[in-house]
Amino acid sequence: MERTLGIIKPNATKKNVTGKIIAMWEDAGLRVVGLKRTWLTPAQAEGFYAEHLGKPFFGNLVEFMTSGPVVLAALEGEDAIQGNRRLMGATNPAEAAEGTIRKLYADSFTENAVHGSDSPASAEREINFFFNVFELI
Repeated sequence: MERTLGIIKPNATKKNVTGKIIAMWEDAGLRVVGLKRTWLTPAQAEGFYAEHLGKPFFGNLVEFMTSGPVVLAALEGEDAIQGNRRLMGATNPAEAAEGTIRKLYADSFTENAVHGSDSPASAEREINFFFNVFELI
């Protein structure tokens, strides 16, 4: 079993599609092993996206991720990382396949509804950033 982090971003929570996205994860065979709804502080968003510090989009990313509540989900399943990435669809919703989360719920390249870990190392770092051992099943 593999774990990955999924984040339902502020634009998707504002649309009230949190349950629909969680259902898509579960229907794809991913099990929710940790879940919380929170409003990220600027420090949390900056820490989480620290690898992008200094890039032109960093400030806008932090501003967007702190603009409303997010839902953080630790997901588990066979090939969870790549399976979730396929389910999310391309970062640019205009290029995302029909039926993917981003095709259905993203507003733009930057407000793309969801985040998913891109590697086992990222998944471990990202899950541990938001969850402690007592919050995971």
